[in-house]
Amino acid sequence: MSEPRFLAVRLGSLGDIVHTFPAVSGLRNSFPRAEIIWLTHPRWVNLVASSGLATQIWPVDSRNLASVRQTVAKIRAQRWNAAIDYQGLWKSALLPFLAGVPKRIGFSSETIREFGVPILYTDRVPARAAHIADQNGELSVRAGAQTAVGPIKLQVNETDRQRVCSDLAAVGIDRYVVLSPGGGWRSKCWPAKRFGELCHKIREDLNVRCVINYGPGEENLAAAVKSASGNADPFLYDGELGQLMALLQGAQCIVGGDTGPLHLAIALGTKAVAIFGPTNPTRNGPYPPQPFVLRDPEAHTTHKRETQTNPSLLKISVAQVFDAVQRRLGASA
Repeated sequence: MSEPRFLAVRLGSLGDIVHTFPAVSGLRNSFPRAEIIWLTHPRWVNLVASSGLATQIWPVDSRNLASVRQTVAKIRAQRWNAAIDYQGLWKSALLPFLAGVPKRIGFSSETIREFGVPILYTDRVPARAAHIADQNGELSVRAGAQTAVGPIKLQVNETDRQRVCSDLAAVGIDRYVVLSPGGGWRSKCWPAKRFGELCHKIREDLNVRCVINYGPGEENLAAAVKSASGNADPFLYDGELGQLMALLQGAQCIVGGDTGPLHLAIALGTKAVAIFGPTNPTRNGPYPPQPFVLRDPEAHTTHKRETQTNPSLLKISVAQVFDAVQRRLGASA
């Protein structure tokens, strides 16, 4: 009997892919010789590759018709035991549907954000677990996995590691805490001013420099954090994905909200202090669960993408976050 072939669909983004790794690990552990082909956006090919879970990675740009057509043709030319759509969007569900994969697994309408998507699946799975990573694992179980999730171990490129070490050494940084102030939408981001004040306190009280990680379009945000940090002299870093992985893995701790770098750091084994507001850490928080997740107990869960900081985040003080960092690092009070 030939080995099973699975099509795993998770096009983006950073944190969501990280939260898909445990489910694909569950599939891989159950079928160690299976062909697992992962569809993802070209931007995330190296991230998926770092997990070592996929036999092949097929890049596809859902906004490029030629890319979609080419990918659909490649899928159609292969035999599949199942396609598993871990993303649950029209753009992800359409790919195996248009290619005619006989068994297409996805979430039922109770779980999916975009209306109508489950009509494209043959198997609709109602999510029972609380965390999205475990929910993804329920899709793997429907595909035949014996365990919903499995362990992950991401590999960091040695060239990227050496580059980051060189960049940090050039500015006199050895031990450091990463601050990640950005996020997909501003309403789930702790204010830049408070990140700056935290940076100053970490330098003054713990004698540890901070590295401010920022992505494309976040230059002004990073500058605002640095401006609010006084004489703490943080290092602003905007390296490529591989360099970001090396930076995060070498950090003493990361402080960030519900954003990709935080989840990636945790997957790399880095200690974390997570600051949550409108999104619920029970569903979207660090995985596996971490001990230092700060959220106002009266915060209301919403995924509405607003441009102003959610009021619940304003109730989390610099002193609270610093205390969590201090305890996370094992420093004395």
